[in-house]
Amino acid sequence: MRRFIVCLLSGGQRSWTVHYYEKIGLMPAPARSEGGHRLYGRGHLLRLNFVRRARDLGFTLNEIRDLLEPAERRDLTCAEARVVVAAHLGDVRAKLAALRKMEKVLVEMVARCADGATPDCPILEALFDSEVGTAAQIRGLR
Repeated sequence: MRRFIVCLLSGGQRSWTVHYYEKIGLMPAPARSEGGHRLYGRGHLLRLNFVRRARDLGFTLNEIRDLLEPAERRDLTCAEARVVVAAHLGDVRAKLAALRKMEKVLVEMVARCADGATPDCPILEALFDSEVGTAAQIRGLR
């Protein structure tokens, strides 16, 4: 059986990340050499690629676990995987909607500043809570 060194296995991830995945049960514990070094096999590589790809898509570690556990038992149905992925898609869509709102506010803030030559900064004014005070008032407290 071919064995991999952690730096080769991790594909750019830090070795402590791989060790953390082992600790929380996303990666099975590997065999050890006589010197105590971890000896990863092809199954570890496949599993780490799965975890990395899922993380790239924004899945949480718990969601990844929800996908991996039935897959390990080899009884994961597409319907079960679909439930996990559909829920994640809903979360992603909600985040995108929030980001669009955030973008709109930031565009308005930048537009207020125009050329940036005004003495009082409308961007800073917008960030201060009007109930507490304006940027100019806050600067006066120094």
